[in-house]
Amino acid sequence: MFEELTDEQREIRDLARRFSDEIVAPRAADWDRERRFPREVANQLGELGLMGVCVPEDLGGAGADFLSYVLVIEEISRGDAGLGVTLAVHTSAGTLPIVAYGTREQAERVVPPLAQGHELAAFALTESGAGSDAGAIRTRAADDRITGAKQWVTNGGHAHSVLVFARDADDRISAYLARRGAQGMAIAREEDKMGLHSSSTADLTFDDTPAERLGEPGRGLGIALGTLDTGRIGIAAQALGIAQAALDVAVAYAKERQTFGVPIAAHGAIQQKIADMSTEVEAARALVWRAARAKQAGAPHKVEGAQAKLFASGVARRVTGEAIQVLGGYGYTTSFPAERFYRDAKITEIYEGTSEIQRLVIARSLLGDAARPPG
Repeated sequence: MFEELTDEQREIRDLARRFSDEIVAPRAADWDRERRFPREVANQLGELGLMGVCVPEDLGGAGADFLSYVLVIEEISRGDAGLGVTLAVHTSAGTLPIVAYGTREQAERVVPPLAQGHELAAFALTESGAGSDAGAIRTRAADDRITGAKQWVTNGGHAHSVLVFARDADDRISAYLARRGAQGMAIAREEDKMGLHSSSTADLTFDDTPAERLGEPGRGLGIALGTLDTGRIGIAAQALGIAQAALDVAVAYAKERQTFGVPIAAHGAIQQKIADMSTEVEAARALVWRAARAKQAGAPHKVEGAQAKLFASGVARRVTGEAIQVLGGYGYTTSFPAERFYRDAKITEIYEGTSEIQRLVIARSLLGDAARPPG
């Protein structure tokens, strides 16, 4: 598959790989243990042009294609999935919607510091009573001022620019940009999560907070769902990176660990596991790249993104579990990263649309109206 990449894509992938191997992976266990958000590393990513890989050059980005961005997410997530999702949400859910739906003035003002890594972006849609049912949001907007609360906002504790969805005076869902430090905007709490300890997941509150509308009035739900269609490809790439990291650890351990006088790699049971893990990872990669290329070509990619996320997230969960099995007792300890990979993998089946939602998207594209319940 790597022969399918252009020279530029390979160069970007190799840059991200070196950074992941040399800077990210050696510190990931400490970030996980300390539950620390590595802001300084995000700054370094910005200096390398990796915080705005697929953002146009005239807006401060690297101007590369969407597959290049997906390759970066995979490689960074291979080193640390928390940093991977920080980058994924910052780019595809926080920055690209401003490029796509904002005015030229908004894009020129807001996007460059995001693309260069000086600032972080977040996406605030979910509420306590509105998760998979995004149309049920209750946050209100009146005269470009927002009042309400948002839940599980990735990057929320550190974001400078937050894309917020709220009901306007006509009860239509519209999109708004709120800026860090704005009156009435506060971090209610940081979630204590099972995994992704190096990423920020915050609840945000807004109390008559000034904001500027993004896009046409009443188009907020369409902007949100379109953003999620793209964002799911990034999360699929994150899941792929986690799975690849788990496979790498399992292969290395199988070659070194000996039982009965031979490496465990010589045992058929281990070989079967490694073969299945590798095959699933490569199949996931094919789906992720396919979805990324559809997005880059401007073709419909809703189903392709859903398939990539559904499959890659399942692969991440299965492969990380099998990696622990290969490592045996060591896999269950923090002496090896397999248990961290396992904890990090699970969320990829939940956020940016659960696996159940992805199945609905895929099924309804095939079955049409026949798939919808009566009434």
